[in-house]
Amino acid sequence: MASIERGIEVLGINLGVSGKADDAERIDHILECLQAAVEETQNRHPKLSDPLKVALMTVFYAYDKYLDLCDRHALEQELSIQEEQETEKITRSLIARIDEALEDRG
Repeated sequence: MASIERGIEVLGINLGVSGKADDAERIDHILECLQAAVEETQNRHPKLSDPLKVALMTVFYAYDKYLDLCDRHALEQELSIQEEQETEKITRSLIARIDEALEDRG
């Protein structure tokens, strides 16, 4: 399988990333997101000049977003389960009503 190499400069450090050629688009996207996240952190904290501190704050914000997504996903799953339970309850109720109607006719 063919491989690719990408480079990016972040906080004055040159990073090289390699991967499968099939993943080139994803790797490019990740690197763009990384650059944007670092810039966002620098905009939030313009007085923060130590690259390590900027990197740590960037990781902090990224992990915070990740946890928000996890929480949202868990809530969506819970709502989906509740919807399934409600649908089942309504279906059982309709079946019971149909059964009663058929028994009254029979």
